[in-house]
Amino acid sequence: MIPRYTLPAMGALWTDQARFEALLRVEIAVLRVLADQGAVPTDAVEAIASRGRVDVARIAELERTTDHDVIAFVSQVAETVGPEGRWLHYGLTSSDVVDTGLALQCRAAGELLLAELDATITSLAAAARTHADTRMMGRTHSVHAEPITFGLKLASWAFELDRGRRRLRSATDDLATGKISGPVGTYSQLGPDVEQAALASLGLHADPVSTQIVQRDRHAAFLAAIAVTGGSLERFATEVRNLQHTEIAELQEPFRTGQKGSSAMPHKRNPITAERISGLARLLRGYALAGMEDQALWHERDISHSSVERVALPGATILLHYMLVRFRSLVEGLVVRGDRMAENIERGLGLHASSRLLTALVETGGLSREDAYAIVQRAALRAADERRSLRELVDADPDVARALSGERVAEAFDDAIPLRHVETILARLDTLGIRETETVDAR
Repeated sequence: MIPRYTLPAMGALWTDQARFEALLRVEIAVLRVLADQGAVPTDAVEAIASRGRVDVARIAELERTTDHDVIAFVSQVAETVGPEGRWLHYGLTSSDVVDTGLALQCRAAGELLLAELDATITSLAAAARTHADTRMMGRTHSVHAEPITFGLKLASWAFELDRGRRRLRSATDDLATGKISGPVGTYSQLGPDVEQAALASLGLHADPVSTQIVQRDRHAAFLAAIAVTGGSLERFATEVRNLQHTEIAELQEPFRTGQKGSSAMPHKRNPITAERISGLARLLRGYALAGMEDQALWHERDISHSSVERVALPGATILLHYMLVRFRSLVEGLVVRGDRMAENIERGLGLHASSRLLTALVETGGLSREDAYAIVQRAALRAADERRSLRELVDADPDVARALSGERVAEAFDDAIPLRHVETILARLDTLGIRETETVDAR
């Protein structure tokens, strides 16, 4: 992934140095189990653990001859150890080390993403409570529908990210799976007991039935969970972009002192962070598809998945991490124009009360739904076409006057009534913390 979108904490997990150090951790974990069983000399294992070092440049130099990075890695580390280095890779095949090392990297990346999701959900929940009473127009098909509050919108985002958090946690845990089962998964050299003990020391699950590899449905699910979470961020970012339209102007991205929006137009304050998030979500969907393409390998394995994963797994985790960090910054610095939200409600001419007026005519006025709908629609379409208040036209409509009292009409136009359950809905944010604790405990 290009440096522009790589933040240090996640980027550090995917360097060549980090990859080969993960492989060395696996090698040493297996050797310690074998030493406990008396299969390899304990002093040799301690020499490897204390003197073994990864030299990425030397590995690359050796790989130019071997054309095999794992062999180059084993040879390079052995060089740093001395004679005891001959015990490196004892009884192992390359994928034992590569897939198990990859599980360590993916678990670390998943945990970093989950931590950032926790922080983002916390920020969204706090903002939702702050704007619990900030009224705005709800829109369907991009047309005014009925009033909501901005707090409700933010709460929806928090719960959606919570679902993403649960999916990603499950996928991360599933992918924290290694194998030390040999060339085709039959334990032809090292027994299942070695695998179980070595993987337990690394905090990994053992694949119950592996081939030469851990099967790629786990990796596909991980990439899919990342892509779905990215899709959620894109939904939120798209809403920010829409509400920052000049004609709506209800939200505005943070805009720093000295920041510029356009090389030609000094007035521009563009939603560039939201647009960037929307664009990067497209890449995440592509990585998810690539992960699914990797599932169908030939026989007990081929190597077609390897090149894909070297790009897709670092790329997807790096991008989602970047997107979460930037989105949280956007939320925490978001300019919320409550005055503009109120103005836009007024510009709607009261048309959003049509459904409550319809219900009143049926419930109190005793009209059939068809007759009531015709009366309200007639007035509403005229109000929209003539840019007049719906209330004004309704008050002058003899059909409405025969059916409803002035008090009942006023009630239909009272926006506090449809928003009376907002507090109940937002109280559900409290369950986000409870669910998080219960999920962790269940693990």
